[in-house]
Amino acid sequence: MSEGPRLPGVEADDDDEDRIVCHVDADCFYASCERLREPALRGEPVVVGMGYEPGETVGAVATASYEAREFGVESAQAISTALEHLPRRAALDPDADDHDPELTREETGFYRPVDMDYYESVASEVRDILHDCADVVREVSIDEAYLDVTERTAWEVADGFARHITDRIRREVGVTVSVGVAPTMSAAKIASDFDKPDGLTVVRPGEVREFLAPLEVDLLHGVGPVTARELREMGLETAADVAAADPEPLVEAFGERGRELYDRARGDDDRRVEPKGEPKSFSRESASADPVSEPEPKYEQIETLASAVADRARREGALYRTVGVKAVLPPYDVNTRARSLSGPVDDPDLVERIARDLFTEFETDPVRKVGVRVANLEFAAADQASLDGWERRADGGGATDDDSSDSDPESTSDSGDGDEPASPNAARDPEDGQSSLTDFVDR
Repeated sequence: MSEGPRLPGVEADDDDEDRIVCHVDADCFYASCERLREPALRGEPVVVGMGYEPGETVGAVATASYEAREFGVESAQAISTALEHLPRRAALDPDADDHDPELTREETGFYRPVDMDYYESVASEVRDILHDCADVVREVSIDEAYLDVTERTAWEVADGFARHITDRIRREVGVTVSVGVAPTMSAAKIASDFDKPDGLTVVRPGEVREFLAPLEVDLLHGVGPVTARELREMGLETAADVAAADPEPLVEAFGERGRELYDRARGDDDRRVEPKGEPKSFSRESASADPVSEPEPKYEQIETLASAVADRARREGALYRTVGVKAVLPPYDVNTRARSLSGPVDDPDLVERIARDLFTEFETDPVRKVGVRVANLEFAAADQASLDGWERRADGGGATDDDSSDSDPESTSDSGDGDEPASPNAARDPEDGQSSLTDFVDR
């Protein structure tokens, strides 16, 4: 593990129990993103999904806000069932064909289509904060990640450190997350679900088994509905039951996963938080308390951010083929522009020039946030390419303009292997044991 800032007087220790793992899980992430875009949705029942428009017959709920859940709407539910529980607010229009005069405003909600590109752009801002707060980050999906913060804090103040993370995300991005802190990955994940939304649960060394003991088996990390049913058929109702059981029948029933269930029910989990792969891009963003209209302050931010991402790429030994900018206009209109280069380069001056040029489109617009990124990364220990070579070879045409639909979506900013779920068939980290439909929905 890399050496990083550590609280004074805190000594490093190789004991696994001294590891401090955070699991950060966004609350109803898709719905939260929609509320960023439409502030009027705050406090209202919001359902994000597909198949609710007239003429569509197949669809599912991707996420339901906590207000919508009070009506019986759930993630992965058929959209037709969701509409029975919570009709669309549009149904209150007296001119609508499906207007029901018996409905009141309080009995309806808002439905919005899934917009993964937008959600990924918000997620990239959260990821930047996570990477700034931890030396090691394992991104599991668009809305959750593990952090090893052992070198950043101490158990005595771990709750304050975790709250610092949640506060930064709320203040700088505008969404809420729940955090679980524990000595192991599996316990941290369970803890993050323990007190949603906006929850913080800390399970300290020596407390893991006691924390897990009363939990029903379907709350154990990696246990889905089928496994939970089979465990109950074996007479195992709680984590304590699994921890006290003979592990051999578990191995016979579930193979090696049975041993894993036994170990994790006892609080034993020696997995380390490890990144899932090399990042696909690096980005930095800066937000203003009030929208900025004057060009000069925005260009100063662009130059600072360009220098920061280019410096990080150089420190990480990365070359880049794409330079991009972001401009977020009120209330949350996300615009991205990018330019592809003729080949991979390492040149901070080029990043700054391209970023400034791409941003000219927004120089007179009111902007609440700006960002710069380098993408399509290649990692090389030597033979760093220079900008002059590529520009000379292209005879001034070494870069081509792309619009916001550039081939390397902003979602991969600072990501691992870029496998965030973008469709109902996308797969989560196999270690989480989640079904493919669950991958699409947002808890």
